[in-house]
Amino acid sequence: MVAKSYISSLFGKSPIRPLQEHMAGVYEGVTHLVPLVQAMNTKDETTVSSAHQKIVDSEHAADVMKKALRHHLPRSLFMPMDRRDLLDVLLMQDKIINLAKDIAGLVVGRKMVLHESLQEPFLQFTVRCTEAVKQALEVINELDDLLESGFRGREVGHVEDMIHVLDKIENETDQMQAKLRHQLFDLEDSMRATDVMFTYRLIDWMGNVADDAQRVGSRLQLMLAN
Repeated sequence: MVAKSYISSLFGKSPIRPLQEHMAGVYEGVTHLVPLVQAMNTKDETTVSSAHQKIVDSEHAADVMKKALRHHLPRSLFMPMDRRDLLDVLLMQDKIINLAKDIAGLVVGRKMVLHESLQEPFLQFTVRCTEAVKQALEVINELDDLLESGFRGREVGHVEDMIHVLDKIENETDQMQAKLRHQLFDLEDSMRATDVMFTYRLIDWMGNVADDAQRVGSRLQLMLAN
């Protein structure tokens, strides 16, 4: 349940800023997926390794922030937002950077090289998935204004429009993912079975990045409806 705005003014150490900083850290890590995939396509192992390490560092930093927020999150009735709502959003955000780390680990660990015909569409897919995370970050950054407005008025409409954009981006990534899977299906007979399996996995995990970004927006939308 969302508390009223005047309650937020009574609560000196709002957890909103740490939650926003955590999401900013998640997005910073996810941005390295693009150079990772570009380097994978050009077989630039040095850049792949560098992007992988930056994602790992971002995941570690986000993990530290997550634990600190959990530890210091007050249980007071005077929280500006329900504690459970905040923890749900935090966990969804954390899943995004964990996925990015898993993707980078898969690319490095398997020394993955995509079939040439998949390289450019997969790169565009990756770019769009990172844009979904960016949009989710922008939605989370509106929480301050939402609290200030008491989750009412024009600010609610503005955030709902932003969530609609996020849904649209995620829907586009679904279509791109389906097209990639179809292309891969047509290539299966010309590829090693293990390469096929791990390419499907890579496509699915990348799509999950956008899916989880959308879930952050959907969770906030539920909060707006309450």
